[in-house]
Amino acid sequence: MPISQAFQDRLFPVLKNIAEHFGTPFHIYDETGIRETGQSLIDGFSGIEEFREYFAVKALPNPRILAIMKDMGFGFDCSSVAELLLSRQAGGRGDDLMFTSNNTSYEEFSVAAADGGSVLNLDDITLVPKVPQMPELICFRYNPGPRYSGNEIIGDPVESKYGLSHEQVISAYQEAIGRGARRFGLHTMVVSNELNYRYKVETTRMLLELVEKVSAELDIRFEFINIGGGLGIPYKPEDKPLDLHTMTGEITNLFIRFKERNGYMPGLYLESGRYMTGPHGALVVTAINRKDIYRKYIGVDACMSALMRPGMYGAYHHISVLGKNSHLKTETVDVVGSLCENNDKFAIQRTLPEIEDGDILTIHDTGAHGHAMGFNYNGKLRPKELLLRSDGAVELIRREETVDDYFATLAFEPDIMKL
Repeated sequence: MPISQAFQDRLFPVLKNIAEHFGTPFHIYDETGIRETGQSLIDGFSGIEEFREYFAVKALPNPRILAIMKDMGFGFDCSSVAELLLSRQAGGRGDDLMFTSNNTSYEEFSVAAADGGSVLNLDDITLVPKVPQMPELICFRYNPGPRYSGNEIIGDPVESKYGLSHEQVISAYQEAIGRGARRFGLHTMVVSNELNYRYKVETTRMLLELVEKVSAELDIRFEFINIGGGLGIPYKPEDKPLDLHTMTGEITNLFIRFKERNGYMPGLYLESGRYMTGPHGALVVTAINRKDIYRKYIGVDACMSALMRPGMYGAYHHISVLGKNSHLKTETVDVVGSLCENNDKFAIQRTLPEIEDGDILTIHDTGAHGHAMGFNYNGKLRPKELLLRSDGAVELIRREETVDDYFATLAFEPDIMKL
């Protein structure tokens, strides 16, 4: 599905001026859309006594975006030292940070515990004795294995490297208690980019049932469950959006019934990344070449180092040509970059208005896992990031990479170990 009509109405009339001022390529994000989506989550879960979104930093790790999340009262879902430090720079402290990692090193545990700490969400029972100092609040990531079916993107939980097995859950909490844990949470993430709201309802049901089982056996009380991310966005025009209203209503009812049975309501945490920012970003490029051989190719001034989802997953991203629409003469083309890889394609056999050199193309829905998944193969450099602010101004929030950046790690003190 194209970026929202409201985003288009804000962006397209001024896009040519933005391109002339900043130069293409660039990712641009819509502050108004991001804030509206965040408010929709807050409103949707208003019937739950404690709800909090922990923005998945991996989706869009830019300090300016994180500042918007902090301003909305959200926390940060982190999985690396860099993401923890970025989130702390944005003002996140202690319970604002959910640290969910796997194959975690001593250094990562140390950073997670420093500077006010974080909510430690352990991925593996073998990590319990490896935590340098067990915090009072501990959470575990649960992998239901054959008890639950993941969706197409995230795959079969049995094949997933993440989380505790069902049989390890009781022992994990017992070991954590033995090391001093006194407050508890439970987490899972079993779907990704899922548009069927039922998955999240059933995930919630599964975790609440497991909380009741563990609570009864160990005589503990859970402060929260975290149902992970995975809320989908409609990339294709024919995709129907997630039914957020029905989903939040059914999940809220599950929490109300839990309270009726147990006398209290745990908090509900969510760690959406794509849902928060994905539809509110676009990669803007310029057509610089066309090639007619066995197919027609439109070459643009960015490549998959700026957006690898189409090349990596075969993912669909809608494309608009500024000032042209499908009512004009069209042609079927591949839209490609300059990387020395044949999967360096933003669109394959896509019907678009006839494109000439100099035309501006907007590649939609790149607000998550776009710039963040960039790389430097072939010495390609990632583009700048811009923010279309709610006040109508456009702000540079990350400059483009330079050749000096690319060579920076080659400047070091010689170190030779003689054997």
